[in-house]
Amino acid sequence: MKAIGYQQNGPIDAPQALIAFDAETPELRERDLLVEVRGIAVNPVDVKVRAGFPAEGGTRIIGYDAAGIVRQIGSAVGNFRVGDAVFYAGDITRPGTNAELHAVDERIVGKKPESLGFAEAAGLPLTSITAWELLFDSMQLREGDGRGDTLLVIGGAGGVGSILIQLARKLTGLTVVATASRPETVEWVRKMGADHVINHRESLTDQLKKLELEPRYVAALTGTAGHFSSILELIKPRGHMALIDDPQALDIMPGKSKALTFSWEFMFARPMYQTSDMEKQHELLNRVSDMVDNGTLISTVSNNLGKLSVESLTRAHKLQESGCVIGKNVLEGF
Repeated sequence: MKAIGYQQNGPIDAPQALIAFDAETPELRERDLLVEVRGIAVNPVDVKVRAGFPAEGGTRIIGYDAAGIVRQIGSAVGNFRVGDAVFYAGDITRPGTNAELHAVDERIVGKKPESLGFAEAAGLPLTSITAWELLFDSMQLREGDGRGDTLLVIGGAGGVGSILIQLARKLTGLTVVATASRPETVEWVRKMGADHVINHRESLTDQLKKLELEPRYVAALTGTAGHFSSILELIKPRGHMALIDDPQALDIMPGKSKALTFSWEFMFARPMYQTSDMEKQHELLNRVSDMVDNGTLISTVSNNLGKLSVESLTRAHKLQESGCVIGKNVLEGF
């Protein structure tokens, strides 16, 4: 099968940072689906892995979002049949989706939204799982909770922020304040449904005080280290902060007097550790699919970069590294 990967980790501008090659068709485990990949998306994790993790002597295939058609099923598969259209984010410990065919555990796969094409559907799984788990696992909210409270989303125009805003608005009673700094990102965040938009390049404290809002929940999606002192000042006592980025160090001791809760969200944890509840990702992706098809949620894709190739995937990685991506960039399959 055709695939794109890397042999030497490093910058995207390096010669042969990404290469096309012929790979073996994946062998299936008993709960696996073999998916013909029709669309993929690029996420920050793609560039982090490509830049920072050795290929360990071979050619490593990355890619952690896909939509496609089931072509074969493992011996113990119960949720899907050959011919089903599916979407999913995969497992960071296994070969990725930048290939013609991909093996994935059915317990982390959902039915593709019927109202979206394959590439557009591929823009949703990783960010939807991350946002859903952040709200309902990390922050332990229940649907309908949050009336009278505020959620601050730092980095509202990115992929996770785009779907997090929508889920919080549609499934909880929270007032959603999201950050954005450019006219186009402010417009995008408003489109996603934020109640208020503030500028993360200016004082968060001053802007929230002007709105007379004190967040009980903070989703730190980017720039956590730079905003951490403001978060500690702003957040309500007994509040909850969840983060997804990679600050080198955070001094959480000042949060003790407010009895704050801090938590990480990492959507690969369930498949990575084969947790007993990993099928929750299958269930939540099906729920997201239904919400897209009934119009409750809207697509977060801002750009389709065309057919998957070394050139188009390199462009997608460069855009992701620029820090200026709005929503999600996607590509069609080979």
